[in-house]
Amino acid sequence: MTAAPMTGPTLRRGARTFHLGAPPARLYPDHVDLLERDREVAVVRAAIDRAAAGQGSGVAVTGESGAGKSALLAAARAAAPGPRFLLGGCDPLLTPRPLGPFRDIAAAAGLGPLLPGEDRVKGEKARDSGAELALAGVCERIYEALRDETTVLVVEDLHWVDAASVEVLRFLARRVDAMSLALLVSYRDDEIGPGHSARPLLGDFARLAGLRTLGLRPLSLDAVRAVVGGTRLEPSRVHELTGGNPFFVTEIAKEPDRPLPTSVRDAVLARTADVTADDVEVLQMVATAPDRLDDRVLPALGVDLPTLRRLDTTGLLTRARGGLVFRHELARQAVESTIPPGGAPRLHARLLAALEQIEPRDPAVLAHHAVAARDGARAAEYATAAGRQAIQAGSHSEAATFFETALEHLGTAPALDRADLLHRLAIEQYMTSRLREAIATVSATFPLWQQAGDQAGLAAAYDTCAVFEYYNGRRRQAEAHAGRAAALSAGPELEQSHARAHTTRGYLAYMRGEVTLARRYLDGAIDAADRHSQAELAQRGRILRTSAALLAGDTGARTPLADDIERARAHGWDELASTGYSSLANLDVEQRRYREAEHVLDESLPFTVERDIPICRHWQTAVRARLHFARGRWSAAVEDAEQVIEDRGMPLATLWPLLVTALVPLRQGADVPAAASLATLDTAWDLAGHLDEPLRRLAVLSALAERMWLTEVSDPRVIRAAAAIAETGTRAGTAGGAGGAGIAGTAWAAGDLAVWLSRLGLLSQWPDEVAPPFRLSLAGDHDEAASWWRRTGEPFTAAMALCDSPDPGQRARGVELLDQLGATGTADRQRAALRRDGITQLPRRPRTSTRANPAGLTNRQLDVAKLVARGLTNAEIATRLYISVKTADHHVSAILTKLDLPTRRAVALRADELGLV
Repeated sequence: MTAAPMTGPTLRRGARTFHLGAPPARLYPDHVDLLERDREVAVVRAAIDRAAAGQGSGVAVTGESGAGKSALLAAARAAAPGPRFLLGGCDPLLTPRPLGPFRDIAAAAGLGPLLPGEDRVKGEKARDSGAELALAGVCERIYEALRDETTVLVVEDLHWVDAASVEVLRFLARRVDAMSLALLVSYRDDEIGPGHSARPLLGDFARLAGLRTLGLRPLSLDAVRAVVGGTRLEPSRVHELTGGNPFFVTEIAKEPDRPLPTSVRDAVLARTADVTADDVEVLQMVATAPDRLDDRVLPALGVDLPTLRRLDTTGLLTRARGGLVFRHELARQAVESTIPPGGAPRLHARLLAALEQIEPRDPAVLAHHAVAARDGARAAEYATAAGRQAIQAGSHSEAATFFETALEHLGTAPALDRADLLHRLAIEQYMTSRLREAIATVSATFPLWQQAGDQAGLAAAYDTCAVFEYYNGRRRQAEAHAGRAAALSAGPELEQSHARAHTTRGYLAYMRGEVTLARRYLDGAIDAADRHSQAELAQRGRILRTSAALLAGDTGARTPLADDIERARAHGWDELASTGYSSLANLDVEQRRYREAEHVLDESLPFTVERDIPICRHWQTAVRARLHFARGRWSAAVEDAEQVIEDRGMPLATLWPLLVTALVPLRQGADVPAAASLATLDTAWDLAGHLDEPLRRLAVLSALAERMWLTEVSDPRVIRAAAAIAETGTRAGTAGGAGGAGIAGTAWAAGDLAVWLSRLGLLSQWPDEVAPPFRLSLAGDHDEAASWWRRTGEPFTAAMALCDSPDPGQRARGVELLDQLGATGTADRQRAALRRDGITQLPRRPRTSTRANPAGLTNRQLDVAKLVARGLTNAEIATRLYISVKTADHHVSAILTKLDLPTRRAVALRADELGLV
């Protein structure tokens, strides 16, 4: 007689197969975590198999605590034992260890310490800049260690991760296609909110090719029945009680004859019922060490081998990373809850004393125990050291938290110490784009420096606050603070502080276009910095001075500025180099050197990512939004602009993104309320008013004038600007501001506004300074102006120059070009003007674009298109961009479709016209 085939869900464990639809057969509790996980195990195994075949990928496993995330990853690894396996974990410390999981991984891979001086805690000098190993260096070291050998890299418990580790993981995730790497991470989805440091990484897993997320569901009633079958336990009651949580089910199944527990805690503590009080205290000691109870401290704590044998019988503990840990976080929490009131500080104090006897010390762990032990002096000391270490790791969020912890426990420390720590905290808040908090924090140091009688410290605080206020879009407050810094440091004994203050004043003058004043400040600051061997400050002054010369129209200053930036990079002054890149890219776009700007941003934006300088990345992304906008790449422009507006950063950077998001829909004729574009432009106008800078006010006035021309709705601000030009002959951007005398560098912005005012019939007199192509348009040489803009790579402005012509043929040609750009709204407005002028032979409104243009390409597609234009193969593109050949092929196909071109050779032939070279 043949047995009937068994059906239903199955569990495979090694060579054994459990059929969950079969008659009840008791499963071993150790197998419960993998019940109903066949599909999930297959997904993770496939990632490992792809890595072995040279195709990297990543999987994020998510679920509640006890869902079986670790068991799933371990089972997939056990089923594919060939590749190298590296494991890093995140720990439930008060503040995460900087680069915690990657320090574990580096040790396992034989890379040595990732952070310099990890054993220096007491008496260590503060080093907030010039770290021996920046985050970029960590990323590169990890990447180099993984790229040439098939590896399964697991990072567990991302809900406890630090910001620097997130950046390393994102660095790897963006390159996983080009590596033989299975990148596996796990996290509890209910513990990662919108502002969590891991959120950007999880976004990458949601949208990048080669990455995916697996959610683990609770066990079904059938699975629970298979686990408790053959016992007195009622499956439906167990399922109802546990909610199908595999860990909870496991704990009940291990002790089926005990009374049914009502919680995970009860189930875990049932395992300790026969343990002595002394051994329970050891378990509690392990529970207070959430990273691990280091093997090396066991003798100091009186934990001997017989004790370890007795504890092993509970099944609660295991070994990991050279120490004792609980098999599951829920078990640790259950035991921790048994510590009597007042007992936790004593346990933490014992651990702290033991950990201080071993090297290297981990200040983050020591700070955790010192806080819990209520030892204020040690908490402040170790938290400060952990903050400095976090800065070196690039974990600026954690650095800020550590400094906040240190301040909370500083007690009655001298005013000087508190002021210094607050200043450090303010800089970290600024680095994490918390400008308002940074301003409040550094402002709180003013009375402390005064109380301590430290003029240099007070001057430095005012100088720092000046920079923060400017980035926050408040020039008046910035100038006031910079002035106080300069006045406080006016004496010869504080010449170094005075040089710094004058560098900041020179920067503010340069940004306002006051070139002569900027040079006066910067010349003196550079001389003083050189005399006192302040090389970085002197180089900052030189970058700003050369930038001011370029702003004033000295194009010969561009090469020296690029050289100054390279010198800053060579010295490791990353923030300064990035500031120089920001100035150079911005001036290139302002003065219409678009190809040069493209090259600068291609170099500088990856630099801000690699060196973890989010403030500069925020600014440069805004510059790139403006560049894309000018070159007719409107999808990419809006993509960048929206990112800048949405990201927390400096309000200073949002002005051009606001203009882009208002004008692109208007030009495209999008069906959006007119009030929406006006509200966005009003926001930009208010920001320009707070900044009080001619270039910014002129840019917003031009946008308002364009909107007025498109909608035919009068705007009093535009009319007042035209009246100011007619009355004084000076640039409208200075009207109502601080005056235009001596302000240079506005010829491009003033020319743009003048041409829009001319289209509105409001221009009766040219501004004093107008750049050449605008002068051509205003003089009536529209064809030559259009040719100039075509050569420069600004197609919309070229089309508008033709539309300004009195020649109907040129006007019609301009409308056709606008149609090809997708500027339907602007083209329709020009058609209406042609009809009013009695011209009946009008270009037909196309249903779709009839010629190639890059308006619809995303930023990633633009990256690929540029490489296609240079003749690179898909394999070469994949190598250059750290993507798979398949992904590169997908991008190329999408590009050819959007550009309406038949072959990649056609892209190369038309690269110049498309602005891809």
